[in-house]
Amino acid sequence: MSRTPPPTEAEAGALLDHARRVAGQAYAPYSRFRVGAVAVVGEGVYEGVNVENAAFASTICAEANALTTAATAGVRRVPVIAVGCLDADECTPCGNCRQIMREFSVEWIVFQGQGGRVRLSRLDDLLPESFGPASLPG
Repeated sequence: MSRTPPPTEAEAGALLDHARRVAGQAYAPYSRFRVGAVAVVGEGVYEGVNVENAAFASTICAEANALTTAATAGVRRVPVIAVGCLDADECTPCGNCRQIMREFSVEWIVFQGQGGRVRLSRLDDLLPESFGPASLPG
């Protein structure tokens, strides 16, 4: 059961617009697929963009960037994150980012669905039966 109420339709739309604006700062010279993310914690907002690297395995996704920025500020729980891109109509978090979101107890994800429309989902629906801190012994 969710502890954080979902963003309203207006809030979700504003968050997705914010993520899309942030995406303009992405460093994506190889894929040309610019993504922005905003992690929302109370009144705090932590932005991130994808940062590519010629060694593709070293590329940093926008979601991971926003969450590690929040972690650097001491945040350990991020209830809501929004993900938007400029170069495609749909933009959903990759599997690795979903797992990172799980670590920071993200409950709600706002992202671009089909045709660029605002989509709101619970992380549990995008990453069912996930492995997390409670899965470890001790």
